[in-house]
Amino acid sequence: MFIDAQFWPFLVAITLLSISPGVDTLLVIRNTARGGVRDGVLTSLAICCGLFVHAAVSALGISLILLQSAWAFQLLKLAGAAYLVWLGVQGLLAARRGQGLPVAGVSGERRPVPMWRPLREGLLSNVLNPKTVVFYMAFLPQFIAPGDPALAKSLFLAGVHFVIANLWQIGVAVMVSSAGRLLGSRLFSRALNGVTGVVLIAFGIKLALERPPA
Repeated sequence: MFIDAQFWPFLVAITLLSISPGVDTLLVIRNTARGGVRDGVLTSLAICCGLFVHAAVSALGISLILLQSAWAFQLLKLAGAAYLVWLGVQGLLAARRGQGLPVAGVSGERRPVPMWRPLREGLLSNVLNPKTVVFYMAFLPQFIAPGDPALAKSLFLAGVHFVIANLWQIGVAVMVSSAGRLLGSRLFSRALNGVTGVVLIAFGIKLALERPPA
């Protein structure tokens, strides 16, 4: 029903966008290095669950309200920026502690984090990202015909995005986890945590300073 002539351009576009490096991929890499492939997969699943939230609010017009209300959009933007900075600070603290990823045959001092932590980090990083609000509001309507049920079609397209993004991000998590002894190295772990921490903080600051869409 929803696989029409407009679906195939959407599939190509969303695939290219999904594999483009950004906060989502960076967070999956960081969490995989922190807690193994389990954390990476949970982070990816949570990030992609946020897509359905954005699809629903876009179809219901809430995104339009946010875009037309300067203070509401600014509040969402600052919340997202603060959360990225907080994640970055956590990465820098982990780098300072010099924690490595415990893998088979490699000694490690870290204790595994609870499952809810990567789920929370992934979901909030996506839901609080105003760029995703703008993207879904501007992007999805191009692939919804006038006669289509807007909410159902939006959720269907978000489901396609969910599958493609998860395939990519889980693949990244598996590749990072397979590094094994490299991830168990304290020096490598500190460097990875430090770099991702700085980049996440930079993303947060950049987001906070960006002007709202016209």
